[in-house]
Amino acid sequence: MASVEKVVGVKKVRQKDPDGWDVSMPLPGDIIEGVAELASDDDSFIQAKAWSELTLFLGKIAGHFIWFKVRRGESTLKLRGYVLVERRSNLQKRFVVRAASDERHLAVIAELTLGRCTELQEMSRRMVNSGSRGYNQMGLQYDWKMKIGTYLPDSHSTVVSSIVFMPLTREYRVEATLVRTMAWFSAAVSSGIPLVFVNIQTEQINNLERRNTSGKDLTCSRQLDGYVGNQSAQGVRLWYLPGIAEVPLELTPEPGESRFGINIKRTDEGFVSIYSVAKGTAAERAGLVHLFEEANKSKHHLVISRLEGKSLLPSTVSSEGLIYCCDHADIKDTLNLAMERSESVRLHIMSWPNQITHDTTGLIGAAAALMPPN
Repeated sequence: MASVEKVVGVKKVRQKDPDGWDVSMPLPGDIIEGVAELASDDDSFIQAKAWSELTLFLGKIAGHFIWFKVRRGESTLKLRGYVLVERRSNLQKRFVVRAASDERHLAVIAELTLGRCTELQEMSRRMVNSGSRGYNQMGLQYDWKMKIGTYLPDSHSTVVSSIVFMPLTREYRVEATLVRTMAWFSAAVSSGIPLVFVNIQTEQINNLERRNTSGKDLTCSRQLDGYVGNQSAQGVRLWYLPGIAEVPLELTPEPGESRFGINIKRTDEGFVSIYSVAKGTAAERAGLVHLFEEANKSKHHLVISRLEGKSLLPSTVSSEGLIYCCDHADIKDTLNLAMERSESVRLHIMSWPNQITHDTTGLIGAAAALMPPN
C-alpha cells in the first residue's frame, strides 16, 4: 500500500546539464513536507498534506522566493526556491520551483506515489554522486572581513559599477536601448571620464517599475528574479569600472578653515567632477592640486566616485530619458556638515591610464587602490 500512497514531490528537473545539480537544489524524488516564507523555525512551515492545499498556497505566493522542507531518503532538508506558475490551459496550472543558486535549474512539482519518489531519489543520488562531477568538495573558512578591508577601495565598495537603461516609451526593440547605452558610455569616455568597460546585458524590467521615475524608489527586476510576462520590458545594464583604480584621499580641515577647497560640477553624463582646487586648503594637503593638474594635462576629468564610502555614480536612466544620480545638494550638505564639525571627509577619485600619483593609500590605512599585482 505504501507504494501507491500519494505525496507531493519533484517530478523532474528541466536542466540540460545534470552535472550542475547539487544537494542544495530541489531534485527529482524530493518529497515536499512543508513550505514557508521564512525558514526561521519548523513551526513556520505549512504542511503540504494534499496536492490541492499546496497548489492553493503556491498560487498565492507565486513570483516570490520561499523555503521548502523536503524529505530526501532519511534526511530532511530546507531548500530555498523561486515559485513560478505555468498555465497549460485556462483550468490547468503547473508549478515550477527555480533553484536559488542556479536560474537554469527548474523543478516541476507534481503529485507522485511514494514508490515513484523512491525511484527518482535513487536516480538523483546517482547523478549528484556521479564520477563525472569530479572530486568531492569541502568547505573552506575565509576571513571575509580582513580581505574586504585590505583589498577593496572601501568596505562598501562593489568595485564594479553598473547603470540600467530603461526602454523609452514606444521603444520596443532592445537594440534601440542598446544604442542609447553605448552612446552614453562613448560620450562619457570621450569627454574624459576614465571608465573601463566590463560587460553589458539585457534585463527584464517590470512595467510598473518602469513607470516609477524616482531615483531613490526605483527598483529593477533582474532576469534571475523571474519572467513577468506581458507586464515586462527589456532594459540594458552596463557594467564598468570607475577608472582603472579608485584612489582614496582624506581631506582634513585645520582650525580656522571654512571650506575644504574644492568646487564640483555635474557632467552631461551624470558624474561629479572637480573643476577647481584652492591652494592652502585641505584639498591641496590631500594631494588634489597635483591630481587636478595632471588630469588637465591628460585631458581627463577629475571624477569623485565615492564620498564617505557612498557611491556618487549615476545608477539609472528612466523611460523618460532622465539620468538619475546623486543629488548635488546632498553632496554639498555632507561637505558643509563635516566642515562645521571640523571633521575629515573621505573621497575616492577615479584613476586614469598612465596616471602618476603620490602614495595616498596610507591615509586610509589599507591597500585601497584596486590595481592588478605586478
